[in-house]
Amino acid sequence: MNRDDAATADEARRIAQQFGVEAEAWVASHLARDGWDVLARNWRTEAGELDLVVERLGVLRFVEVKARAPGDSSAVEAVGDRKQRVLRRAAEAWLASRGLPEVEAAFLVAVVERVGSSFSVEWIDDAF
Repeated sequence: MNRDDAATADEARRIAQQFGVEAEAWVASHLARDGWDVLARNWRTEAGELDLVVERLGVLRFVEVKARAPGDSSAVEAVGDRKQRVLRRAAEAWLASRGLPEVEAAFLVAVVERVGSSFSVEWIDDAF
């Protein structure tokens, strides 16, 4: 790979990372407007990372945000078996860290696409 290719790849990664940050912030804001309390953002442990943890009326959701280009159907596939195991371990660690190992919770995947200057989202509740 030459320098120009490496610079282009670095710029593409930076843009994708920034899009991911914006998508997570948008999802958190959207859920808050819908009455969800955002309990954690980008919570990290040795077991893995949780993008968002939200609660509303005793219902707990661990939210995985997948930012994708329009028409990119790979978001759901990106939460495959390995990623699900990581998310489950991270969720168990989050619950244990709060003394809530018996709480009923589910995973919510938010597939976010940029539409003009805004976003659209596909919600996959109780995803796995």
